[in-house]
Amino acid sequence: MKKIILIFTLVLTTAAFAQNKNAKASIEVDGVCGMCKERIEKAAVRTKGVKSAVWNVNTHELNLIFNEGKTDLKTISKKVASVGHDTKEIKATNEQYNAIHSCCKYRDEEVVNDHKKKDEQE
Repeated sequence: MKKIILIFTLVLTTAAFAQNKNAKASIEVDGVCGMCKERIEKAAVRTKGVKSAVWNVNTHELNLIFNEGKTDLKTISKKVASVGHDTKEIKATNEQYNAIHSCCKYRDEEVVNDHKKKDEQE
């Protein structure tokens, strides 16, 4: 019985240390502008365990470095959705989405097209 407990303890200890403290991942996050970028990155970085978050306006990709022992992608997605931005896994509620600035309404085709026009002019 002592051997079984010892083996079980060793397995749990090994599993705990196997978590990556600098895991890298990316998730898709909807948004359209620099204000969205700031909001998305700030929400991600404020998630316990996230060390770095950089969102690309053109690709909608949020690149992350995080401690897997403290957080996971679902938790990060929830935090980003809570500030009004959809991810593939978690959608912001209508209340959360409606709280973002009118120029950030990525679900509104007219707003998205307006941003595309501005980008083409620059």
